[in-house]
Amino acid sequence: MLTAITRQVSPALTKCELTFVERRPIDLEKARAQHRGYEELLEELGARVISLPAEPELPDSMFVEDPALVLDELAVIFPLGTESRRPEAVSLAAALAKYRKLEYVKSPGSMEGGDLLRVGRRIFAGLSSRTNEEGVRQLAALLGPYGYEVSGVAVTGCLHLKSAVTLLGGKTLLANRGWFESGIFSGFAWVDVDPGEAHAGNALAIGGKVIFPASFPRTRARIEAAGFSVAPLDIGELQKAESGLTCSSLIFEAGGN
Repeated sequence: MLTAITRQVSPALTKCELTFVERRPIDLEKARAQHRGYEELLEELGARVISLPAEPELPDSMFVEDPALVLDELAVIFPLGTESRRPEAVSLAAALAKYRKLEYVKSPGSMEGGDLLRVGRRIFAGLSSRTNEEGVRQLAALLGPYGYEVSGVAVTGCLHLKSAVTLLGGKTLLANRGWFESGIFSGFAWVDVDPGEAHAGNALAIGGKVIFPASFPRTRARIEAAGFSVAPLDIGELQKAESGLTCSSLIFEAGGN
């Protein structure tokens, strides 16, 4: 069964880590309402949502994509790129242990799931301020026996690789190609973000739809022109916390080991 693990918004969200956006006041109740809307849309599109309790002392803990990668065969738990976020992995690992065997990337490696773009058996790993070469090396060693190929991708100008590029479906990528080394993606088709919507590269494809921020209408039109059906979602308050759409859930089939 398609399963999405999420986590409730921390009351400390206003103290979240920010790297490439300026800090602005966050309306906590509005952020919570938008996150509920996200969970409801995931359910409408066929996922069973498992919502973990909020972590009051961990501002960024709702971004459950970052501490882990979940594949059919296993889940890999990461040492996050900022020391203050590393405790997020503890309770998430406990939740994932019900569905997958666990492996770990270990320090001095660092890695965040927002830097990992999976396309079939290929995993593109962003080399960013949060993910280093040692983390990528360890991930490749862990996943190689399962037939996955892990390739490093230089990232500049944004927080994570998936801040700049995500999979719409098949071999079509949505991207701001100015923020990462795009040459490694040979054989892919591109939908480029509108020049006036630089942060529009993060979308979540699920259930035959593409969930996409309502704040980027011109890029939405480009996605639809490429033949994809878009489900727009208002995440404006969460975007103040440098949030995209992929980062707030871990989506996988619950029938794994």
